[in-house]
Amino acid sequence: MRIALIGPTHPYKGGIAQHTTELAHRLAERGHEVVIESWSEQYPARLYPGQARVSEPEMEPFGATSYPLSWRRPDGWLRLGRRLRRTVDAVVLVVVTPVQAPAYLAILAGLRGVGGRRGRVRRGSRVAAGTPTVLARPTVLARPTVLALCHNVLPHERSRIDVPLVRAVLRRASAVLVHTPAQAELAAELADVPVVTAEMAPHLWSSPTRRRPADAVLEPDGGGGETSRRLLFFGLVRPYKGLDVLLRALAAGPRDVRLTVAGEFWGDVAATESLIGELGLTDRVDLRAGYVDAADVPALFAAADALVLPYRAGTASQNVDLARLHGLPVIATTVGTLASSVRDGVDGLLVPPDDTEALAEALRRLYAPGVLADLRAKVVPPDVPAAWDRYLDVTLAALAGETEHRDGKVDR
Repeated sequence: MRIALIGPTHPYKGGIAQHTTELAHRLAERGHEVVIESWSEQYPARLYPGQARVSEPEMEPFGATSYPLSWRRPDGWLRLGRRLRRTVDAVVLVVVTPVQAPAYLAILAGLRGVGGRRGRVRRGSRVAAGTPTVLARPTVLARPTVLALCHNVLPHERSRIDVPLVRAVLRRASAVLVHTPAQAELAAELADVPVVTAEMAPHLWSSPTRRRPADAVLEPDGGGGETSRRLLFFGLVRPYKGLDVLLRALAAGPRDVRLTVAGEFWGDVAATESLIGELGLTDRVDLRAGYVDAADVPALFAAADALVLPYRAGTASQNVDLARLHGLPVIATTVGTLASSVRDGVDGLLVPPDDTEALAEALRRLYAPGVLADLRAKVVPPDVPAAWDRYLDVTLAALAGETEHRDGKVDR
Protein backbone atom coordinates (compact mmCIF):
# COMPACT_ATOMS: atom_id res chain seq x y z
CA MET A 1 0.00 0.00 0.00
CA ARG A 2 1.23 3.49 -0.77
CA ILE A 3 0.70 5.57 2.40
CA ALA A 4 1.29 9.26 3.11
CA LEU A 5 1.54 10.48 6.71
CA ILE A 6 0.71 14.17 7.09
CA GLY A 7 2.01 15.46 10.40
CA PRO A 8 4.99 16.73 12.38
CA THR A 9 8.34 14.97 12.37
CA HIS A 10 11.96 16.01 12.96
CA PRO A 11 13.03 18.79 13.47
CA TYR A 12 9.80 19.26 15.42
CA LYS A 13 10.06 17.90 18.94
CA GLY A 14 7.76 16.07 21.28
CA GLY A 15 5.68 12.94 21.48
CA ILE A 16 3.46 13.50 18.44
CA ALA A 17 6.40 14.13 16.13
CA GLN A 18 8.13 11.04 17.53
CA HIS A 19 4.99 8.96 17.08
CA THR A 20 4.61 10.07 13.45
CA THR A 21 8.23 9.16 12.77
CA GLU A 22 8.01 5.79 14.49
CA LEU A 23 4.76 4.96 12.71
CA ALA A 24 6.41 5.66 9.35
CA HIS A 25 9.37 3.40 10.16
CA ARG A 26 7.15 0.53 11.28
CA LEU A 27 4.76 0.78 8.34
CA ALA A 28 7.74 0.68 6.00
CA GLU A 29 9.11 -2.38 7.82
CA ARG A 30 5.85 -4.14 6.98
CA GLY A 31 6.54 -3.57 3.29
CA HIS A 32 4.43 -0.51 2.56
CA GLU A 33 5.58 2.48 0.49
CA VAL A 34 5.53 5.30 3.02
CA VAL A 35 6.18 9.03 2.82
CA ILE A 36 5.88 11.77 5.44
CA GLU A 37 4.51 15.11 4.27
CA SER A 38 5.38 17.55 7.03
CA TRP A 39 5.47 21.21 7.92
CA SER A 40 8.15 23.77 7.26
CA GLU A 41 6.13 26.05 9.59
CA GLN A 42 3.28 24.54 11.62
CA TYR A 43 1.66 27.69 13.01
CA PRO A 44 2.52 31.22 14.14
CA ALA A 45 5.04 31.31 16.99
CA ARG A 46 2.64 33.23 19.23
CA LEU A 47 0.34 30.19 19.35
CA TYR A 48 3.04 27.96 20.84
CA PRO A 49 4.92 29.61 23.72
CA GLY A 50 7.94 27.34 23.69
CA GLN A 51 10.71 25.69 21.73
CA ALA A 52 9.15 24.10 18.65
CA ARG A 53 12.24 22.40 17.17
CA VAL A 54 15.36 20.54 18.17
CA SER A 55 18.68 20.52 16.38
CA GLU A 56 19.58 16.87 17.07
CA PRO A 57 17.13 14.17 15.93
CA GLU A 58 15.47 12.38 18.84
CA MET A 59 15.25 9.24 16.74
CA GLU A 60 16.35 8.25 13.27
CA PRO A 61 14.58 10.59 10.83
CA PHE A 62 12.43 8.90 8.21
CA GLY A 63 14.18 9.11 4.86
CA ALA A 64 11.17 9.73 2.59
CA THR A 65 10.17 13.02 4.20
CA SER A 66 9.33 16.33 2.58
CA TYR A 67 8.11 19.65 4.01
CA PRO A 68 5.55 21.14 1.59
CA LEU A 69 3.26 22.64 4.24
CA SER A 70 3.42 26.09 5.82
CA TRP A 71 0.76 28.11 7.58
CA ARG A 72 2.05 31.07 5.55
CA ARG A 73 1.34 29.37 2.18
CA PRO A 74 -2.32 28.26 1.84
CA ASP A 75 -1.74 27.63 -1.86
CA GLY A 76 0.45 24.67 -0.92
CA TRP A 77 -2.33 22.97 1.04
CA LEU A 78 -4.63 22.22 -1.89
CA ARG A 79 -1.65 21.44 -4.10
CA LEU A 80 -0.49 18.72 -1.72
CA GLY A 81 -3.94 17.12 -1.69
CA ARG A 82 -4.07 17.06 -5.47
CA ARG A 83 -0.61 15.50 -5.69
CA LEU A 84 -1.41 12.79 -3.15
CA ARG A 85 -4.66 11.98 -4.94
CA ARG A 86 -2.56 10.82 -7.88
CA THR A 87 0.25 9.09 -6.01
CA VAL A 88 -1.00 7.25 -2.89
CA ASP A 89 -3.61 4.71 -1.84
CA ALA A 90 -4.12 6.03 1.68
CA VAL A 91 -3.45 9.09 3.83
CA VAL A 92 -2.97 9.29 7.60
CA LEU A 93 -3.88 12.80 8.69
CA VAL A 94 -2.29 13.46 12.09
CA VAL A 95 -4.72 15.80 13.85
CA VAL A 96 -2.66 17.87 16.29
CA THR A 97 -4.57 21.11 16.86
CA PRO A 98 -7.74 22.80 15.55
CA VAL A 99 -5.53 25.64 14.36
CA GLN A 100 -4.47 23.42 11.45
CA ALA A 101 -8.03 22.61 10.40
CA PRO A 102 -8.09 25.09 7.48
CA ALA A 103 -4.95 23.50 6.03
CA TYR A 104 -6.34 19.99 6.48
CA LEU A 105 -9.66 20.95 4.92
CA ALA A 106 -7.81 22.25 1.87
CA ILE A 107 -5.76 19.03 1.66
CA LEU A 108 -8.96 16.99 1.93
CA ALA A 109 -10.55 19.04 -0.84
CA GLY A 110 -7.56 18.29 -3.05
CA LEU A 111 -7.80 14.60 -2.20
CA ARG A 112 -11.47 14.44 -3.16
CA GLY A 113 -10.80 15.65 -6.68
CA VAL A 114 -12.91 13.51 -9.04
CA GLY A 115 -14.56 10.20 -8.15
CA GLY A 116 -16.45 9.22 -5.03
CA ARG A 117 -15.62 8.69 -1.41
CA ARG A 118 -14.39 5.23 -0.58
CA GLY A 119 -14.47 3.06 2.50
CA ARG A 120 -17.32 4.73 4.42
CA VAL A 121 -19.59 2.52 6.47
CA ARG A 122 -22.17 3.20 9.07
CA ARG A 123 -21.32 4.92 12.34
CA GLY A 124 -20.13 2.78 15.22
CA SER A 125 -18.34 0.12 13.20
CA ARG A 126 -15.05 -1.31 14.45
CA VAL A 127 -11.87 -2.39 12.73
CA ALA A 128 -11.14 -6.08 13.08
CA ALA A 129 -7.51 -6.37 14.16
CA GLY A 130 -5.46 -8.82 12.17
CA THR A 131 -7.60 -8.70 9.01
CA PRO A 132 -5.82 -8.69 5.62
CA THR A 133 -4.38 -5.35 4.57
CA VAL A 134 -3.44 -5.91 0.93
CA LEU A 135 -5.16 -3.35 -1.28
CA ALA A 136 -5.04 -3.14 -5.04
CA ARG A 137 -3.69 0.11 -6.46
CA PRO A 138 -6.52 2.52 -7.14
CA THR A 139 -7.61 3.77 -10.53
CA VAL A 140 -7.08 7.42 -11.33
CA LEU A 141 -10.69 8.12 -10.31
CA ALA A 142 -10.40 6.58 -6.82
CA ARG A 143 -9.97 8.81 -3.83
CA PRO A 144 -7.31 7.71 -1.32
CA THR A 145 -8.67 6.45 1.98
CA VAL A 146 -8.15 9.10 4.67
CA LEU A 147 -7.60 8.10 8.30
CA ALA A 148 -7.72 10.97 10.80
CA LEU A 149 -5.34 9.99 13.61
CA CYS A 150 -6.35 11.95 16.71
CA HIS A 151 -3.99 11.95 19.67
CA ASN A 152 -6.66 14.11 21.33
CA VAL A 153 -9.91 14.71 19.47
CA LEU A 154 -10.25 18.10 21.14
CA PRO A 155 -7.70 20.13 23.13
CA HIS A 156 -7.71 19.82 26.91
CA GLU A 157 -8.04 23.61 27.11
CA ARG A 158 -10.62 24.57 24.49
CA SER A 159 -11.94 27.59 22.69
CA ARG A 160 -15.45 27.85 21.28
CA ILE A 161 -14.28 27.36 17.69
CA ASP A 162 -12.46 24.09 18.35
CA VAL A 163 -15.52 21.83 18.00
CA PRO A 164 -16.70 23.11 14.61
CA LEU A 165 -13.17 23.07 13.21
CA VAL A 166 -12.43 19.50 14.31
CA ARG A 167 -15.90 18.32 13.27
CA ALA A 168 -15.35 19.70 9.77
CA VAL A 169 -12.11 17.72 9.41
CA LEU A 170 -13.35 14.42 10.88
CA ARG A 171 -16.56 14.27 8.87
CA ARG A 172 -14.55 14.47 5.64
CA ALA A 173 -12.28 11.55 6.59
CA SER A 174 -12.95 7.91 5.69
CA ALA A 175 -12.40 6.87 9.33
CA VAL A 176 -11.02 8.19 12.62
CA LEU A 177 -8.40 6.49 14.80
CA VAL A 178 -8.22 7.31 18.51
CA HIS A 179 -6.38 5.78 21.46
CA THR A 180 -9.04 5.40 24.17
CA PRO A 181 -12.73 4.43 24.35
CA ALA A 182 -13.61 7.84 25.80
CA GLN A 183 -12.00 9.57 22.82
CA ALA A 184 -13.88 7.19 20.51
CA GLU A 185 -17.18 8.33 22.01
CA LEU A 186 -16.20 11.96 21.54
CA ALA A 187 -15.16 11.42 17.93
CA ALA A 188 -18.42 9.57 17.19
CA GLU A 189 -20.37 12.58 18.48
CA LEU A 190 -18.56 14.87 16.05
CA ALA A 191 -18.58 12.84 12.83
CA ASP A 192 -20.71 10.14 11.22
CA VAL A 193 -17.75 8.05 10.02
CA PRO A 194 -16.27 4.82 11.42
CA VAL A 195 -14.27 5.38 14.61
CA VAL A 196 -11.64 2.79 15.53
CA THR A 197 -9.64 2.49 18.73
CA ALA A 198 -6.07 1.29 19.08
CA GLU A 199 -4.22 1.58 22.38
CA MET A 200 -1.23 3.87 21.98
CA ALA A 201 1.94 1.88 21.40
CA PRO A 202 5.01 3.00 23.40
CA HIS A 203 7.23 5.33 21.41
CA LEU A 204 8.92 7.59 23.98
CA TRP A 205 12.43 6.21 24.49
CA SER A 206 11.41 2.66 23.54
CA SER A 207 11.96 3.09 19.79
CA PRO A 208 14.90 1.08 18.38
CA THR A 209 15.86 4.20 16.41
CA ARG A 210 15.81 6.44 19.49
CA ARG A 211 18.93 8.49 20.23
CA ARG A 212 20.35 7.58 23.63
CA PRO A 213 23.69 7.77 25.44
CA ALA A 214 26.00 4.78 25.19
CA ASP A 215 25.55 3.85 28.86
CA ALA A 216 21.74 3.99 28.85
CA VAL A 217 19.97 1.03 30.44
CA LEU A 218 16.42 0.26 29.38
CA GLU A 219 15.78 -2.68 31.69
CA PRO A 220 14.17 -1.84 35.05
CA ASP A 221 16.21 -2.55 38.14
CA GLY A 222 13.67 -5.02 39.55
CA GLY A 223 13.16 -3.06 42.75
CA GLY A 224 16.71 -3.26 43.97
CA GLY A 225 17.53 0.41 43.59
CA GLU A 226 18.27 2.70 46.53
CA THR A 227 15.57 5.05 47.81
CA SER A 228 16.48 8.59 46.86
CA ARG A 229 13.54 10.41 48.55
CA ARG A 230 13.05 12.20 45.24
CA LEU A 231 10.00 12.29 42.97
CA LEU A 232 9.76 13.26 39.32
CA PHE A 233 7.26 15.38 37.39
CA PHE A 234 8.16 15.03 33.72
CA GLY A 235 6.94 16.55 30.47
CA LEU A 236 5.26 19.64 29.10
CA VAL A 237 3.88 21.73 31.97
CA ARG A 238 0.32 22.91 31.31
CA PRO A 239 -2.45 23.87 33.77
CA TYR A 240 -4.43 20.65 33.27
CA LYS A 241 -1.42 18.58 34.37
CA GLY A 242 -1.81 19.78 37.96
CA LEU A 243 1.76 20.67 38.93
CA ASP A 244 0.38 23.22 41.40
CA VAL A 245 -1.59 20.44 43.13
CA LEU A 246 1.58 18.35 43.42
CA LEU A 247 3.55 21.25 44.90
CA ARG A 248 0.89 21.83 47.57
CA ALA A 249 0.80 18.09 48.32
CA LEU A 250 4.60 18.03 48.60
CA ALA A 251 4.45 20.84 51.16
CA ALA A 252 1.87 18.87 53.17
CA GLY A 253 3.56 15.49 52.77
CA PRO A 254 6.83 14.01 54.07
CA ARG A 255 9.23 16.83 54.86
CA ASP A 256 12.38 15.15 53.55
CA VAL A 257 11.08 14.31 50.06
CA ARG A 258 12.32 16.34 47.12
CA LEU A 259 10.84 16.88 43.64
CA THR A 260 12.39 17.34 40.21
CA VAL A 261 10.22 19.19 37.69
CA ALA A 262 11.67 18.61 34.22
CA GLY A 263 9.87 19.96 31.19
CA GLU A 264 8.98 22.90 29.04
CA PHE A 265 6.43 25.33 30.47
CA TRP A 266 3.35 26.26 28.46
CA GLY A 267 3.58 29.94 29.35
CA ASP A 268 5.36 31.82 32.10
CA VAL A 269 7.36 29.85 34.66
CA ALA A 270 7.23 32.79 37.10
CA ALA A 271 3.89 31.73 38.61
CA THR A 272 5.30 28.30 39.47
CA GLU A 273 8.46 29.81 40.93
CA SER A 274 6.30 32.13 43.05
CA LEU A 275 4.19 29.22 44.33
CA ILE A 276 7.34 27.25 45.21
CA GLY A 277 8.54 30.20 47.28
CA GLU A 278 5.17 30.71 48.99
CA LEU A 279 5.05 27.06 50.02
CA GLY A 280 8.58 27.12 51.40
CA LEU A 281 9.78 24.54 48.88
CA THR A 282 12.72 26.43 47.39
CA ASP A 283 15.25 23.95 48.80
CA ARG A 284 13.15 20.90 47.93
CA VAL A 285 12.17 21.51 44.30
CA ASP A 286 14.64 21.27 41.45
CA LEU A 287 13.01 23.22 38.62
CA ARG A 288 14.50 22.32 35.22
CA ALA A 289 12.40 24.43 32.89
CA GLY A 290 12.96 23.65 29.23
CA TYR A 291 12.62 20.81 26.79
CA VAL A 292 14.33 17.61 27.97
CA ASP A 293 16.73 16.21 25.41
CA ALA A 294 16.39 12.51 24.67
CA ALA A 295 19.89 11.81 25.98
CA ASP A 296 18.98 13.32 29.39
CA VAL A 297 15.89 11.20 30.03
CA PRO A 298 17.52 8.08 31.58
CA ALA A 299 19.38 10.03 34.25
CA LEU A 300 16.20 11.83 35.34
CA PHE A 301 14.31 8.59 35.86
CA ALA A 302 17.28 6.82 37.45
CA ALA A 303 17.45 9.55 40.11
CA ALA A 304 13.78 9.26 41.11
CA ASP A 305 11.78 6.87 43.29
CA ALA A 306 8.51 7.39 41.41
CA LEU A 307 6.90 9.41 38.63
CA VAL A 308 3.95 11.60 39.64
CA LEU A 309 1.15 12.45 37.19
CA PRO A 310 -1.24 14.75 39.10
CA TYR A 311 -3.42 15.50 36.06
CA ARG A 312 -6.71 17.34 36.42
CA ALA A 313 -7.81 15.96 33.05
CA GLY A 314 -6.34 13.82 30.33
CA THR A 315 -6.83 10.95 27.94
CA ALA A 316 -3.69 8.80 27.97
CA SER A 317 -0.06 9.33 28.85
CA GLN A 318 3.05 7.74 27.39
CA ASN A 319 4.78 8.69 30.63
CA VAL A 320 3.33 5.63 32.37
CA ASP A 321 5.13 3.34 29.93
CA LEU A 322 8.22 5.52 30.14
CA ALA A 323 8.28 5.09 33.94
CA ARG A 324 7.85 1.33 33.58
CA LEU A 325 10.72 1.12 31.12
CA HIS A 326 12.88 2.56 33.90
CA GLY A 327 11.40 0.44 36.70
CA LEU A 328 9.52 3.25 38.44
CA PRO A 329 6.08 3.05 40.06
CA VAL A 330 3.62 5.82 39.19
CA ILE A 331 1.45 8.01 41.40
CA ALA A 332 -1.41 9.26 39.25
CA THR A 333 -4.93 10.63 39.32
CA THR A 334 -7.97 8.69 38.17
CA VAL A 335 -8.43 10.52 34.85
CA GLY A 336 -8.46 9.11 31.33
CA THR A 337 -6.64 5.81 30.99
CA LEU A 338 -4.45 6.46 34.03
CA ALA A 339 -7.11 4.82 36.21
CA SER A 340 -6.73 1.54 34.31
CA SER A 341 -3.06 1.64 33.31
CA VAL A 342 -1.79 2.19 36.90
CA ARG A 343 -2.68 -0.66 39.26
CA ASP A 344 -3.42 0.93 42.61
CA GLY A 345 -1.33 -0.66 45.33
CA VAL A 346 0.40 -2.96 42.84
CA ASP A 347 2.71 -0.89 40.60
CA GLY A 348 1.56 2.55 41.66
CA LEU A 349 -0.92 4.61 43.65
CA LEU A 350 -4.10 6.34 42.45
CA VAL A 351 -5.80 9.42 43.87
CA PRO A 352 -8.74 11.60 42.82
CA PRO A 353 -7.86 14.58 40.59
CA ASP A 354 -7.41 18.05 42.07
CA ASP A 355 -7.27 16.66 45.63
CA THR A 356 -4.24 18.01 47.46
CA GLU A 357 -4.78 16.09 50.68
CA ALA A 358 -5.32 12.75 48.90
CA LEU A 359 -2.11 13.28 46.94
CA ALA A 360 -0.20 14.24 50.10
CA GLU A 361 -1.45 11.06 51.75
CA ALA A 362 -0.28 9.04 48.73
CA LEU A 363 3.20 10.54 49.13
CA ARG A 364 3.22 9.56 52.80
CA ARG A 365 2.04 6.07 51.89
CA LEU A 366 4.75 5.68 49.23
CA TYR A 367 7.44 6.20 51.84
CA ALA A 368 5.88 4.00 54.51
CA PRO A 369 8.20 1.07 55.37
CA GLY A 370 8.37 -1.49 52.56
CA VAL A 371 5.81 0.14 50.24
CA LEU A 372 8.16 1.63 47.66
CA ALA A 373 10.21 -1.58 47.36
CA ASP A 374 7.02 -3.63 46.95
CA LEU A 375 5.67 -1.36 44.21
CA ARG A 376 9.00 -1.38 42.38
CA ALA A 377 9.17 -5.16 42.43
CA LYS A 378 5.83 -5.40 40.59
CA VAL A 379 6.58 -2.92 37.80
CA VAL A 380 6.45 -4.75 34.45
CA PRO A 381 7.99 -3.07 31.40
CA PRO A 382 5.70 -2.81 28.37
CA ASP A 383 5.95 -5.34 25.54
CA VAL A 384 6.81 -2.79 22.86
CA PRO A 385 6.88 -5.07 19.77
CA ALA A 386 3.52 -6.66 20.64
CA ALA A 387 1.95 -3.26 21.31
CA TRP A 388 3.10 -1.94 17.94
CA ASP A 389 1.88 -5.08 16.15
CA ARG A 390 -1.61 -4.51 17.56
CA TYR A 391 -1.50 -0.81 16.71
CA LEU A 392 -0.42 -1.44 13.12
CA ASP A 393 -3.04 -4.14 12.61
CA VAL A 394 -5.85 -1.72 13.49
CA THR A 395 -4.32 1.15 11.52
CA LEU A 396 -3.78 -0.86 8.35
CA ALA A 397 -7.22 -2.45 8.49
CA ALA A 398 -8.75 1.02 8.71
CA LEU A 399 -6.62 2.26 5.81
CA ALA A 400 -7.75 -0.72 3.74
CA GLY A 401 -11.38 0.16 4.41
CA GLU A 402 -12.03 -3.06 6.36
CA THR A 403 -14.48 -2.70 9.22
CA GLU A 404 -16.48 -5.09 11.36
CA HIS A 405 -20.17 -4.52 11.97
CA ARG A 406 -21.85 -5.41 15.22
CA ASP A 407 -23.28 -8.50 13.52
CA GLY A 408 -19.73 -9.76 12.95
CA LYS A 409 -19.66 -9.30 9.19
CA VAL A 410 -16.58 -7.68 7.70
CA ASP A 411 -16.88 -5.02 4.99
CA ARG A 412 -14.08 -4.79 2.43
